[in-house]
Amino acid sequence: MTRVAVVVFPGSNCEHDVAAALAAVGVEPVLVWHGEASLGDVDGAVLPGGFAHGDYLRPGAIARFSPVMAAVSQMAAEGAPVIGICNGFQVLTEAGLLPGALRRNEGLRFLCEPVSCRVRSARSVLTSTCEPDQVLELPINHYEGNYTCDEATLRLLVENDQIVLTYEDNPNGSIADIAGVSNEAGNVVGLMPHPERAISPLLGSTDGLPLIESIAKSASAWAGRARRPAAPVAN
Repeated sequence: MTRVAVVVFPGSNCEHDVAAALAAVGVEPVLVWHGEASLGDVDGAVLPGGFAHGDYLRPGAIARFSPVMAAVSQMAAEGAPVIGICNGFQVLTEAGLLPGALRRNEGLRFLCEPVSCRVRSARSVLTSTCEPDQVLELPINHYEGNYTCDEATLRLLVENDQIVLTYEDNPNGSIADIAGVSNEAGNVVGLMPHPERAISPLLGSTDGLPLIESIAKSASAWAGRARRPAAPVAN
């Protein structure tokens, strides 16, 4: 079975939601404490939402130094799927695994509401089962979700098809209405909305399922590559 690590920092509060969403699409979630040096035998990683280390200094600024982040960075460099949701997105930007930064929402308001998001790129590990221009209704829950970057970075994001999701009605002031971005390879993605909270009619929406299914598909594909038998060593 495909296995995906869900990294738990002190202050994470969405790890079990993410684990339940992964399990719902046939993935075995593995909770990994931030103090571990290894992610174990997994095929991808998700950094969930919450308030890692209490968001002291700024969100993600302390979490980037957690021992597990070296393993997350290595997994990202190898091409495995790495996803950061909300606070996890903030951690990935602080760790330099994604471009840009997240700052306080325009109007200095905490936002907790459903929003409409448009899929801008289907080449990422988060959107591979989606259609370009598909609109998804997803919940947000953040105070520092206002994505920002300089003009040169924004130009590269556009040129390299790294803008994964945009808001239809920008709630927080993010530049270019950005709700999620990827690295250039498309295997590391951060997004502010919470797809794990939109996987059932009981939760009000199933629009998060295509994103969770994309993670499962990408992790499964990575497992197939990573676990091929190694070539015998010549004596």
